[in-house]
Amino acid sequence: MKMCVIGGGNIGTLMAAELAAKGHEVTIYSSKPQLFAGEITVFDQEENMICKGVMANITHDLSKAVMGAEYIWITLPSWMFAAISKQLEPYIVPDQKIGIIPGSGGAEFAFSNIIKKGAVLFGFQRVHSIARLKEYGKSVYMLGRKEELQIAAIPKNQTTVIAKDIALFFEMKTVELPNYLSVTLTPSNPILHTSRLYSMFKNYNQGVVYSRDTLFYEEWDDAASHELFLCDEELQKLCAIIPLELTTVKSLLEHYESYTEEAMTAKIKSIKAFKGMLTPMIKKDNGYIPDFNSRYFTADFAFGLKIIKDIASIFAVDTTNIDKMWLWFKKIADREQIPYFDLKMSRKEFLDLYL
Repeated sequence: MKMCVIGGGNIGTLMAAELAAKGHEVTIYSSKPQLFAGEITVFDQEENMICKGVMANITHDLSKAVMGAEYIWITLPSWMFAAISKQLEPYIVPDQKIGIIPGSGGAEFAFSNIIKKGAVLFGFQRVHSIARLKEYGKSVYMLGRKEELQIAAIPKNQTTVIAKDIALFFEMKTVELPNYLSVTLTPSNPILHTSRLYSMFKNYNQGVVYSRDTLFYEEWDDAASHELFLCDEELQKLCAIIPLELTTVKSLLEHYESYTEEAMTAKIKSIKAFKGMLTPMIKKDNGYIPDFNSRYFTADFAFGLKIIKDIASIFAVDTTNIDKMWLWFKKIADREQIPYFDLKMSRKEFLDLYL
């Protein structure tokens, strides 16, 4: 098939290489096409080569990138959804399949005009594999590949067709979710990253510096797990109230098979694929400060946690801890530099979107 991958970061590079290695005609749309080689190599954690993919094209011309593409894979952070949707809209034709990887972050709202044009929007509940660039534009690591993928589409009657394709693309078991809201409310980075960042920086003020950067997962602590448990509980309460099938939005306690804060801390610290990942911080002359322009903040707070908060407001569900974390972020973030999600829909309009 002819495909386009939008975004040349970790997951975009991995997906482009895998799909091309399967024989698909893959174009990468990137702001830095000159830095890409024609061939991308995928390695495992032990530096063994897994596959190579030869790209059909690498371009910064969006119209050329998506023209004729049966599948368009969007691997950009959620704060960029609205902008890329607006840029794509003139070039999208009915029946093109637009995949958001992963699919959380309010994609169904940002791409609403494209859906109205007759395109199919689908999203992964989580990425199929953790990816880390080895050499930008040339090679990438495949780490922590999942056993199965969970996906949903809008319109929902397209989920089965897309699931069959994806199972072949990635040679993975692919599970159909009952609705796209099961993707939007997935308690992954919007709760995982935000709980950790809040617990680390809740007392941060301008002028405060830290002596070193901290390993984000390997130095995870019980304070972060405590916030995580509170947010996870509030999200599960929300899922129980919304009159849609949301049993596939699994608690992180179940996902990580960790039912106490201490067990969760030990589990997260032990995950091999997370080794060596640092907290998003900026080095200054006298130490380190949080990097509020990192996607851990601009996506996971502003378009992850905020969506959960707004949906909870529609259904009058109390989210005291999520609200607390959101208000902290809002206080420290500059909205002129960091836009954030704002849901303005009635309960009926919201529910109709997922039927």
